[in-house]
Amino acid sequence: MIKARIRPPSFTVRMLPSALTVAAICLGLTAVKMALDNRPTEAMAFLAVAAILDALDGRVARMLNATSKMGEEIDSLADAVNFGVAPAFIVYATLLSHSRIGWIVVLLYAVCIVLRLARFNALLDVDQPAYEKEYFVGMPAPAGAIGAIGPLAAKMQFPGDWWDTPAAEWVVIVWMIVVSLLFLMLISMR
Repeated sequence: MIKARIRPPSFTVRMLPSALTVAAICLGLTAVKMALDNRPTEAMAFLAVAAILDALDGRVARMLNATSKMGEEIDSLADAVNFGVAPAFIVYATLLSHSRIGWIVVLLYAVCIVLRLARFNALLDVDQPAYEKEYFVGMPAPAGAIGAIGPLAAKMQFPGDWWDTPAAEWVVIVWMIVVSLLFLMLISMR
């Protein structure tokens, strides 16, 4: 009996968008590692490159006519990791690790971004009434990630003892709660 050789599928150009998305996930998770290793500059750099890849993957897919349902799902998961989980861990590791409620605050942020992404994905397949375009349906995930790491960027730009005070902790906590709630806002644009 002759056994047929099973060859793995070769990499094609159509796989490039998904490869970019997977690379973005790897960079987002590496950003978390950098934050846990007390390397905030590198953490923010890895997160920025992940965001750039996130912006490119869909464009590349459309250019190559390589869009797919699988690619859409991977992209959504990448958004949850790169703009939800990674910023939450970065803020926790660099600014809120000594806070009694810091973990709860970053969990709120991550959950709100996942809920925002789920709502966005659920509305993709539904015909929306015309008036829906007149509503702000929550801050986009990449903008939220920028907002979340804003206090860390401020700390790096303006270092000082103030960042070790209870007042700074509460400013960061309130900031994170506000950013989290902006994902779920439904505001009339009239």
